[in-house]
Amino acid sequence: MAKWLMFGGVVLLAIGLVLHFAPWLLNWFGKLPGDIRIETRHSKVFIPVTSMIVVSVALSVIINLFKK
Repeated sequence: MAKWLMFGGVVLLAIGLVLHFAPWLLNWFGKLPGDIRIETRHSKVFIPVTSMIVVSVALSVIINLFKK
């Protein structure tokens, strides 16, 4: 369990560093067709449906690669 927690911490650190030094990598997030954005004068609602599907598929592929 401790090894998995350490691995998860390293992965989160790497993701944080990438997002800090290269924020242009995630410019696509939230701007895909199918993402719902409702803006009125008093409120904003954002539901990234398509972006979450892409993230879910990518994570599933990565997890399945590590299982085998």
